[in-house]
Order: sequence, then structure tokens, then C-alpha cells
Amino acid sequence: MCVRILLTGVNGQVGWELQRTLAPLGEVIAADRNMLDLADSAAIRRTVAMLAPDLIVNPAAYTAVDRAESEPGLAHAINAIAPGELAGCGIPLVHFSTDYVFDGRTSGTYAETDTPNPLSVYGASKLAGEQAVRHAGIPHLILRTGWVYGVRGRNFLLTMQRLARERDSLAVVDDQFGAPTWSRLIAEATALTLARWLERPDPAATSGVYHLTCGGRTSWHGFTAAILAHMATADTKLARLTATPTSGYPTAAVRPANSQLNCDKLAARFGVRLPDWEAALSLCLEQNLPRSTKPLSQEHMT
Repeated sequence: MCVRILLTGVNGQVGWELQRTLAPLGEVIAADRNMLDLADSAAIRRTVAMLAPDLIVNPAAYTAVDRAESEPGLAHAINAIAPGELAGCGIPLVHFSTDYVFDGRTSGTYAETDTPNPLSVYGASKLAGEQAVRHAGIPHLILRTGWVYGVRGRNFLLTMQRLARERDSLAVVDDQFGAPTWSRLIAEATALTLARWLERPDPAATSGVYHLTCGGRTSWHGFTAAILAHMATADTKLARLTATPTSGYPTAAVRPANSQLNCDKLAARFGVRLPDWEAALSLCLEQNLPRSTKPLSQEHMT
């Protein structure tokens, strides 16, 4: 297998990791905003035609959830219109979406067949992007993930590590639930899924939406407690952690109270399942990731 892959969003958490994990599948064209500006819908198809990929992988997104409430046009351009333009190029597409397409009011886990009902501009724009990809009629995989963290960029893990050292106390929301998911594992699982998808005689037969998160369940408070527990082995002075309800931490965008995604479909179709979030966090924090480029073995997934 050797394909020419156009990868967007290479400076993002998942895109940066995908540059490495997709390399064994073929030639990776790592497109940053200068090469492919997804906010410029008129230029997308022209740029794709010039690069002539066999496959497009699109983790790029407008992810400023609260700012999207005041910038709905830009969020819609990048998260909704751009995926439709990419899909309109007629090339197989892997597109990433989010748990924010759901309202979080269910008591269990969300399956791919559950009806979306986004509560925010960000969630609505991502749902519109999914719909645009599906309606294009091309072979596609839409991978919904959530609570993504990593060792670079802006994310909850790095923010909590910094604040734990800077502050005397931290109040973190304890009534929103999900599964923290390491960006490196998302990239590893995507590459493995993609390899198995492309090996099939008719990839279009298994096109569709798939959920991809770590297993288990915790709150933002629980996630923070786990982060601080790891930090305590090396840091003698850390902030005191307290719990607060969502009502005590108002934000511009409404978050789903329950972001748990059922990932059985991905496991059944492609044999890929991520580990529990606690095991993944331990693995992330125990590895010197900025200096390590060694891929994870498949033993971290089933």
C-alpha cells in the first residue's frame, strides 16, 4: 500500500501526531494554513487539484469553543463549509468530528446512531461538516472524538499542569463526564483503521461515522486529580484541588454534561479499541514525548 495523503491541520494536536503515524501508508503532504487555508473555501478545490492526493485526512478545525459563539461565521467556514469542499473533490476522506454534536442529556454512552443535538455554535458547525461529508457520496470515515489532550499546543492537560504549579488552589468542574483521550493514541488508531479500511475491496461499503475515544469515564475534576497525582511524584508543592459544578464556572458556550461515546462499532468493524483513559494518561506522562518518535505498538489497542 502506498498512497499520496493530503493531511490538513498539521500544527494541531492530532494533525501533528498523524504526520508520523500515516507515514508508513505512503507519501504524506503536510499542509499547514499557508498551503491550504480552510477558511478560504474558494481556494480549497483548486489547491487539492494541484496537490493531487489519493486520500485526504482532515483533523483541522476551528476549536475555540467559547470564541465560536462570537465568531459563528468563521467557525462555520472552517468546520462546515471546508469539509464539504474537501469532500466535493471526489477523493476518499477521513474527517474528524466531536462529542459536542450531542447535547449530553443521555444517561449512558452515545452510539453513532443516536440523534445529534448540539448546544453550541462549535457543535453545530461540526455537525454541519459531518453532514456535508456524508452527502458528498464519496468513500469516507468520520471519526468523532473528544476531551483530546497531548504534550503540545493548548489543551487541558498542559493547562492544569501549569496552573497546578502557579496557583494555591484549583476549582474544577465535577459534573461534566467523558473519557480523556491522548492525541497520540488517536493518531495511532486512525492509521491502523485507515490501513485496514483501504485494504478492503470496497472501502465505501464501510464508510460512515465511528466513535474514537479512550475507555472509561471521569469528570474534569477526576481528570485533574489524576494529573496532579502523577505530578506529585516530582513536584513537592501543587495547588489544592476542589470541585465546582458547571454553574460555578460559566462559559460562553454550553458544554454537554455527558460526552461518553460508545466505541463498539469501530472495534467490531476494524478491530481497533483504545485503552482506558487512566492507562493512556499514565503512558502519556511516563514517556518523554517531545524527544520520542517511536510509534506505539498495536499492543496498546485491541
